[in-house]
This record gives sequence, structure tokens and C-alpha cells, in this order.
Amino acid sequence: MSTVERREAPGSGGAARPGTGSAGRDVPDGRAAGREPSAYRPLWVEEPARRRRLPDPVRTAAVRAVLIVSVTLIQAVIAFLCTMAGSWLAFPMLLSSVASTVAATWGVLDVWVTRQVYNQRHGVVSVPSSTARALRRERRRARRQARAAERAQERIRRRSGAGQLSHP
Repeated sequence: MSTVERREAPGSGGAARPGTGSAGRDVPDGRAAGREPSAYRPLWVEEPARRRRLPDPVRTAAVRAVLIVSVTLIQAVIAFLCTMAGSWLAFPMLLSSVASTVAATWGVLDVWVTRQVYNQRHGVVSVPSSTARALRRERRRARRQARAAERAQERIRRRSGAGQLSHP
């Protein structure tokens, strides 16, 4: 009897104990004796991703760059092998490898530029310990204090009349 046949859905009275073999003797499976598992144990547990997923435009550019670079490497290997074999195909493959190298460089630069443009348009994710966030907070505090001081000066001017000093 296989493991699949021994394990049935919980609550279906005809299931044999998971730790019991076909002859009725206990098979060591790492569980304490006499304890039944309450539910089926999954094969794996999904964990949250450690890094955020790349944005769609950046991921598209990266896939394109990987494809171009891989084709370039294949062409370079074929050009080398054709040169070693003395084939007439060596020179055309060398020329296409050079052209592909230019295209591969463009592809990699495209990924970098696309990533920079995306970050510029959509903002960068700021973490709480970010220096930029602390600087923004200080600038906001300074602006608030400047506005409060300005309002206080305005109140003093309104109270004293037409901007004259209280002592003539």
C-alpha cells in the first residue's frame, strides 16, 4: 500500500494510521508515538519575497537584454569554432558578432536607462532610516517655524495700529 492510499481525507473513517505499514506494525516516521497529525502537512511553505519585483518596463528591457546578450555569446562561440575549423562562415559570423556586441551593449544600457527613468517618474521607495526623509522632515519643520514667526509678526503689526511703535 502506498503513502497516497494510506492517507485519506480527515474524517473518512477507513483511513489507516499514517505511521502504520501494511502489516500493521509501526513504521518510524519522525512523529511521537500515539500522536496523530491534525491536518495534511504541505510539501512547502510559501515565504514572502525578500526583494520587490521589478517594474514591468524594466523587466521587459531586462529580458530583451538577456536574449540579445545570449545570442551574441552564441554567435561568438560559432565564429570561434568556424575559425578553428577553417570554414568560410568564420568571417560573416565575426561581422555579425561585432554587430551583436553593439546591440547587446545598447540592450544593457537600455535596462539601466529604463530603470532610472522609472525611478524618476514614480519615485524611489524610501525606508524609515533614509537620509532623504530626515532632511525633508527638517526642511518642513523649518518652514513651519518660519510661517509661525511670520504670523506672529503680522499679529503684532495689526495690534499696534498702522505699524507705529508703541513709544513715540
